Amino acid sequence: MNITKKKKDAEAIQTLIARIVATHPAGRNLMLIGGFRYRLLNKSVRTSEDIDYHWAGELEEKQHELIDLFSRVLIPEVRLTFNYVGRVQARQGVDTESNVLRTVDVAFWQTDVPYSRIEIPVEITQIVCADSVTIRTIDGTIFATASDADMIESKIIAVVNRVVLRHRDLVDIFLFQDSILPDAPNRLQNKLHALNISANHVRKRMGDLQDHHEYHAKAIQETINTQLDTHAANQINDAGGGLMVLKVVLDLMIQNLSNHMEAK
Repeated sequence: MNITKKKKDAEAIQTLIARIVATHPAGRNLMLIGGFRYRLLNKSVRTSEDIDYHWAGELEEKQHELIDLFSRVLIPEVRLTFNYVGRVQARQGVDTESNVLRTVDVAFWQTDVPYSRIEIPVEITQIVCADSVTIRTIDGTIFATASDADMIESKIIAVVNRVVLRHRDLVDIFLFQDSILPDAPNRLQNKLHALNISANHVRKRMGDLQDHHEYHAKAIQETINTQLDTHAANQINDAGGGLMVLKVVLDLMIQNLSNHMEAK
């Protein structure tokens, strides 16, 4: 299957998923977050393979509600619109029992087209929000989402708190650094306390980013090359690429995590 067409179809289906969630009762008060939120609502130059939502309630119950919604509405609509058959199910495995994450795995494929399979994980999680829900609209569709400030702060927290670092978070911080508020150090300190993330834990992650900067710059470069729109990737590469992005983000994170890292 043509790779360009596959990527275009995948993003169109992601947009359809977000619209279906936004316009059905199961999606009420589900807050769109993460990389695809930036792509859809902020016209981010970075693509995203999954869709993330913040849900303050019981995650497993909401997971089942989305599975039912996607089975009834999404699967038939994708077949009618894109000629893909599909399947939706709860993610299985020993790593799916987290108290703060549930995943709905959605997959589509064309039965007569090799390598046409598209997989779109829909993750339901919980982030700490300092602000009220924000409403954004596109063509009359109302999307509930976190504030720009809560979004960028959630990315900073993800960098220091994920067991396995995802370098796309660093790229998003670079792309949306203008969303960082003047009082972000205090906001972040309060959020890190609420999540029981110690100052020592934050210092260790920051130390790893600094001590192994060549590895992290290379991983960021891979994200730039594979997930950013071509023109944007070229511009960033002309300005120094992954190493430049890492340096900028490290400075931002040190500045905005200083209150917490200096705590005893």
